[in-house]
Amino acid sequence: MGVKYDKIDAFIAIADPTRRKILSLLAAGSMTITAVSGHFEISRPAVSKHLSVLQEAGLISVVEQGRERYCQLEQDGFEEISDWLAFYEQFWQQKLVELEKVVRQRAAAKKRA
Repeated sequence: MGVKYDKIDAFIAIADPTRRKILSLLAAGSMTITAVSGHFEISRPAVSKHLSVLQEAGLISVVEQGRERYCQLEQDGFEEISDWLAFYEQFWQQKLVELEKVVRQRAAAKKRA
């Protein structure tokens, strides 16, 4: 029996460029492990390790269909990343609103002067 690990943090999973490329490939649709491996110059076991990390993070699922194993994106796995990005998107939007106010106030003050 294998060792059960805690879920891998999604941010750790996407930190690696190879895993980000795998996610980009899977955005086009479900792919077999062999098909995913064909896009890289690393060994199939190395690609399988990357896929395992993505699966443990909940970003992909691997489904057996006959003799093939298909990988596909899992929307729920991206929620943590999406929420984190949304916070900073709102943060920067607020900063832009504040900057616009300052610019308008300065322009108005120049007009009066």
